[in-house]
Amino acid sequence: MHTISIDRVPVSNLQNIDLDNTPFGRVFTDHMFTADYINGEWTNLNIGPVVDFCIHPGNLTLHYAQSIFEGMKVSIADDGTPLLLRPDMHIDRLNRSAYRMCMPEVPASLFHEALTTLVGLEKDWIPSKAGSALYVRPFMFATDEFIGVAASETYKLVILTLPVGPYYDKPVNLKADTEHVRAAPGGVGDAKTAGNYAASIYPAKKAKEEGYDQVLWLDGKEFKYIQEVGTMNIFFVIGNTIVTPAFNGAILQGITRDSIIHILKDEGYTVEERQISIDEVVQAHKDGLLKEVFGTGTAAVVSPVKNIGYKGQDYPIDVDSFKIAPWAKDYIAKLRRGQIEDTRGWIVRVEELVAG
Repeated sequence: MHTISIDRVPVSNLQNIDLDNTPFGRVFTDHMFTADYINGEWTNLNIGPVVDFCIHPGNLTLHYAQSIFEGMKVSIADDGTPLLLRPDMHIDRLNRSAYRMCMPEVPASLFHEALTTLVGLEKDWIPSKAGSALYVRPFMFATDEFIGVAASETYKLVILTLPVGPYYDKPVNLKADTEHVRAAPGGVGDAKTAGNYAASIYPAKKAKEEGYDQVLWLDGKEFKYIQEVGTMNIFFVIGNTIVTPAFNGAILQGITRDSIIHILKDEGYTVEERQISIDEVVQAHKDGLLKEVFGTGTAAVVSPVKNIGYKGQDYPIDVDSFKIAPWAKDYIAKLRRGQIEDTRGWIVRVEELVAG
């Protein structure tokens, strides 16, 4: 057990919030968890009010972006118990990102205790409306104060919680970008590090100006092989086969992606993890074999894709005919709320973690 001090707010802001109408990422709960990495250990473990940080202008992260994060969701069961989906995979991925960015790992026991204590404290902030959840944002950043390209020796770990509605409330329109690159093998594409997302803002802005919602990233060498979408992994239903790009060091190892693959295979679907080119997708569309396209992610859950733009040509997909994507989305939603049996041991009740 870790000693986490708790400083409660005198009056909750929850009374001023409509949990059924919260824009994604804009509303924060009362409390956050913080910890400092000093002299080789995590210390100053605290849950307290969400307040501003005071940082030096020479803070290393501001100059060289040594920062990583995670994204999780907490749902509420019918009996009022907060439920986590595969939290172990999230801490594993956080630590893989930390390793790639020369940052310290977070002990799984510390992460779980901080997470469940915070979620237990903010339980009343979990929306009950279908499609809504309590979004959890763990992140870590360098806190050394110097100008120089080197790894920091001190860090801060923070866990924020936010009540959220759906990330995408309608099918998305994607642009396959043949000019900009998200990541390449050997880079940091499979780490959830801040710089990846900063670099994606300009291409995403250009795509939106052209009427698209997000970028469908292609490989950085030939602009041929599909990687992922800016906010989610991607799946294609071609004939009777479901295809998703295989990991190659440039694709984020999505936890929702992994869950969907397991669920679909258990249901009897053929799922292939392999290279898939944009030309194969276009040809499948022309041949009438492209049945569905959908993205998966913690925030996005399962989001149908209604169109792919490539080299000035749009390739629309009839989302009203989709069968697999809506079924998978409904399955994940019910699993997260404890409305169907968890046969894989993925769901963790917060009370169980606290007790353990």
